[in-house]
Amino acid sequence: MLLYQLEIQKGDEENQLTAFIQDREVNTAEVDYMKQLVLGVREHLSDLDGRFAPFLKRWTKERLPKIDLTILRLAVFEMFYIGDVPQNVAISEAVLLCKKYSSEESRSYINAVLGRLCDGDAK
Repeated sequence: MLLYQLEIQKGDEENQLTAFIQDREVNTAEVDYMKQLVLGVREHLSDLDGRFAPFLKRWTKERLPKIDLTILRLAVFEMFYIGDVPQNVAISEAVLLCKKYSSEESRSYINAVLGRLCDGDAK
């Protein structure tokens, strides 16, 4: 997951993006959407964090594991910046990413945070 890589490996983001696309042989049809997600999340970090932070219970953004923080940011970006992604789809995708890259506890927690965000802040 490139967004996670960018979170932990500071440096030239454009070179990392190019290398990621080449190394992973990302399908040409998916490159534009991937760039939209990656660049959009990176550009709107403060807004994204501000949207989900009030729904963190007994946690702060700084205490979240980096992978969970990355998944939350991606989901919130899709929920509020990508017009054709329904909020429930963004949440489902976040839960699937947690299942693959994080823990069962994180999966439940992220699902709850995004669900509260969805209920508390309609698109």
